[in-house]
Amino acid sequence: MDLEVKGLTKRFGATLALDQVDLKISSGQIHALVGENGAGKSTLGKILSGVYQPDSGKLVMAGRSIEIRSPREALSHGITIIAQELSLVPARSVIENVFLGIEDHRGAWVLKKLMRARYAELMEISGIHVPAHATVASLKMGDQQKVEILRALARDAQVIVMDEPTARLSAEETVVLKEVMKGLKKQGKTVIFVSHFLGDVLSISDAVTVMRDGRVIRTSHPSNETHDSLVEAMTGRTIGESFPKKVFVASDAREVLVVKGLTRTGIFTDVSLNVKAGEIVALSGLVGSGRSEVARAIFGADRFDSGEVYLDGKVLVARHPFEAISQGIAMIPESRKDQGLLLDRSVSENISLPYLKRLSERFVINLSAESRLVNANMAITGVRAGSPNHPVRSLSGGNQQKVLFARSSAGSPKLLIADEPTRGVDVGAKRAIYDLIVGQAEGGMGVLIVSSELDEVIGLAHRVFVMREGKIVNELMGEEITENAVITSAFSTERTERLTP
Repeated sequence: MDLEVKGLTKRFGATLALDQVDLKISSGQIHALVGENGAGKSTLGKILSGVYQPDSGKLVMAGRSIEIRSPREALSHGITIIAQELSLVPARSVIENVFLGIEDHRGAWVLKKLMRARYAELMEISGIHVPAHATVASLKMGDQQKVEILRALARDAQVIVMDEPTARLSAEETVVLKEVMKGLKKQGKTVIFVSHFLGDVLSISDAVTVMRDGRVIRTSHPSNETHDSLVEAMTGRTIGESFPKKVFVASDAREVLVVKGLTRTGIFTDVSLNVKAGEIVALSGLVGSGRSEVARAIFGADRFDSGEVYLDGKVLVARHPFEAISQGIAMIPESRKDQGLLLDRSVSENISLPYLKRLSERFVINLSAESRLVNANMAITGVRAGSPNHPVRSLSGGNQQKVLFARSSAGSPKLLIADEPTRGVDVGAKRAIYDLIVGQAEGGMGVLIVSSELDEVIGLAHRVFVMREGKIVNELMGEEITENAVITSAFSTERTERLTP
């Protein structure tokens, strides 16, 4: 059943989120929606699934006008949404989540045997396999996504809106999810794929709709698009290179960070690396290879059993992130929401948090000094907020990430560690963050990045240390840094001899 939206308009106060949107989504296809944050793609998905109601316009399904005033009503038309924040019950089992609210029962008694048979049949038909009695909390994020899809299929959903489904998945989990999406398509289901990951969009979609400022710019076949053409349509600007030009540092540049033989039993072993002033070094490898754990150990967020860390030639003793910050290290954590930001506190409070001691006089914060620090670093990092007093939660993903960079730069660090620095931000914000990272390196800072995005590693790094199973297996530099070299090294078990520390 084809789905059409005609003249769809939606306002949130003074903000025009959707402006006379016309769009046709063909049945049995994977139809991608792309655009910068605020373009309207998630709002459109939520209107289709009944989360929001439009101010004007209409929805047409199989040639018939329909009204959708709630998610339950959307489901009655075969439409559901899998949102960025999953709506599962973590403490309950997979089978309980899948059939929540539609259990087989006789009177007050749930017919568990019949439910198990239904679940087995659902897995067989869908090709999606998750242990029925595992608790959702024990599953990896990719498997939790599968549970959401199984729940949608158990309710006979024909149109599934997936809002940024790969944003929190590893590369391996993303591959699996894409195969699941292809399987849904073979079954005649329609998938509306909302994503910032343009590579995924181009590789799996049957149609791509570009949105900007609440309007549809165009819909085309992926074969007629490239990464750059989509970015230009999304931003309305002609783009040059995706990454800033690399400026390599002198071979005898000062070593800001030296790590020797760092080991944490069962996590990483004998890790040695270095970062020079003005240099961007990447830790690459498969998820689970130990990259983030090494970064956190250097920052004092996790312990290590043996080895040494030197900062500017001196042994670094950091048993807590506060000690690392006080000695000149800053870190952008992997998850800004879970590890980095206090979402309900203001932009100002989030930026100044690590520096309250130096901003205080007799235990009272000097508000003028705090304001100067915050405003200066918001300007340096390009944070766009109506006011420093606005809660961080009100900002776009890109601006939330920039708040973390503003916090880091406020400490004038010698070393910046950035774990997945552009995760969950749109393409426009990505380029701004790349410029920011390169600018800080050019200012003399050493930068160590951890990234699952190969193009990010290749486009930014002067040198790359590749990890596998908790060990560094290769060091690449200059023209050696290619996609093939990084991938090959990630699957290799041999360590090269040209490791500098």
